[in-house]
Amino acid sequence: MELNGKAAIVTGASRGIGEYVAKELARAGVSVAIAARTTEVKDKRLPGTIHSVAQEIRDAGGKAEAVYMDIRDPESIAAGVARTVEAFGRLDIVVNNAAILVPGTIESIQPRHIDLIWQVDLRGPIILMKEALPHLRKAGGGHIINVSSRAGVFPGPGPYAEPRKGGAFYGMIKSGLERFTQGAAMEFQEDGIAVNVLSPQGRIKTPGNVFAQNDPENPNLDFEPADYMAKGVRWICEQPATFTGHILFDEDLCREKGL
Repeated sequence: MELNGKAAIVTGASRGIGEYVAKELARAGVSVAIAARTTEVKDKRLPGTIHSVAQEIRDAGGKAEAVYMDIRDPESIAAGVARTVEAFGRLDIVVNNAAILVPGTIESIQPRHIDLIWQVDLRGPIILMKEALPHLRKAGGGHIINVSSRAGVFPGPGPYAEPRKGGAFYGMIKSGLERFTQGAAMEFQEDGIAVNVLSPQGRIKTPGNVFAQNDPENPNLDFEPADYMAKGVRWICEQPATFTGHILFDEDLCREKGL
């Protein structure tokens, strides 16, 4: 798919993976909605806002719009999609990147945290796909990319050489997102809408990833870039809609395609 002139929504784009993806798509000529909740920096460990990222893209000659979106709120998601289409006149690409990781085991986790991870990491992406679908159809097709994690890979049967506690909730949600992705890929195939998963090969030390370990008063702001994820998203979006239903890892993809 030729990307110049297309329009995209990237969630969780005020920093981290989403920011890198948004900037890479903008370099390819895509008009990008920088979708997230952060409108001002309230914690030094989490630099960046929807406005700062959008401005950086515009300063570099690209097109971007800051779009407030609370991925837990279906009405906010719908409003964000409407704002994007109002700003750009179309919608061709959706990148579901926003997510949270709730630590703990089944004994320690609070019920409200179970609701939180489900609402942000699975329900939100599904609702965004639903809201975007009519606009993707109107555009003649497009791409949906759901960002997952190696946590979504089933650990297989035990006993385990290195048993560990925690992580089961995040893995459960991400594996559910991957299963829904392939189901949606089957549903949307006749509409020319490709639906794929892209995951980081390993840990990327983004602001969100290291938040809990970072010093709130004197944070380390030497974060890792998410270049492989950004290049991988761009490559996927350049493919025809027949490239659908794949579960991919960023470093493997970039190595295989020479990105």
